[in-house]
Amino acid sequence: MAQVPLRLLVVDDSAYNRALLSSMFDKHPEVTVVGRAADGEEALRLAASTQPDVITLDLEMPKMDGFTFLRLQLAKRPVPILVVSSYAQRENVFRALELGAYDFVAKTASQIGESESDLQRAILEKVLAIRTLDPGFHTRLRARVPTPSDSRQLVGSAAETDRAPELLVSVAASTGGPAALAVLAASLPTASRAAMLVAQHMPEKFTRTFAERLGKKGPWPFTEAMGGMPIVAGSGIVSPGAKCIEVQKTPRGWVTTVADPRASDRYVPSADRLFASAAAAFGARNVAVVLTGMGQDALEGARAIRDGGGLVIAESDATAVAQEMPRAVVQAGLANEVLPLPEIASRLAELVR
Repeated sequence: MAQVPLRLLVVDDSAYNRALLSSMFDKHPEVTVVGRAADGEEALRLAASTQPDVITLDLEMPKMDGFTFLRLQLAKRPVPILVVSSYAQRENVFRALELGAYDFVAKTASQIGESESDLQRAILEKVLAIRTLDPGFHTRLRARVPTPSDSRQLVGSAAETDRAPELLVSVAASTGGPAALAVLAASLPTASRAAMLVAQHMPEKFTRTFAERLGKKGPWPFTEAMGGMPIVAGSGIVSPGAKCIEVQKTPRGWVTTVADPRASDRYVPSADRLFASAAAAFGARNVAVVLTGMGQDALEGARAIRDGGGLVIAESDATAVAQEMPRAVVQAGLANEVLPLPEIASRLAELVR
């Protein structure tokens, strides 16, 4: 039996972009464009009358910008919103994700018009991925975790960045991950015996800004990884987009290696590669956290962590925006603990203190 097509609302202040985004789905059997809006005010009216299943959203618009539209729309009727924004708007993209957008696609000034471009494929893939979100997705959007900076309670004045970690925390995340990672970063204690490495599925050119943003959420500095970067207690390292990070032992201590993806890597940055290298390097002194995301990245890596005696924590369905990644780990029997995001934050703070 054929599926009912997804109802898509396109929101962009450029008539050219609206037409091009709409044209991607003209003959697609699984998507029907039900409206085009040039600003947030028009988008709110069309969203009320057309009841879309998914919205693509530009952020910089006249009258009512994308941020205001996001807040009002999600308060009124939560619906998956995919941000389509330029590389130059990296800070805006992360702000939109924290407000409740479920994912983003980055574009260059010229890329949006390229036939069969990577951008077009990414938009098609992420719009169609809405079908993998369960019905509870709307409820979770309405009851998102409060902004971490509003509630964190930190003790001390500076993170420790002068010694090797006794414990390594590796985090895997994809769709919904940036906002979830912000919650974890805000929960970390100032004085810690651990370091954190992050494999977040994200395009290149965004991960440096993302790392800096995480560093502003809590007491630990976060940095985009470079080859040979020391891994030290009380700090975090984020894998660069389009690359993979691993842990390596050197005469001067633990460092990160940064490598191009292999043909066998289904996801980039690869959580499986990060987890496997962490398992080999730190053994039982590992904590692996599998957050929200689509796909099954981290499944084999979690197996390596468990085999090495480490602890695996998976985000529960109660808070995961996209449940495939953590659910795969849980169903394989690899999760020691299955917790909603606020409890993961509290548990991590306890483990690394």
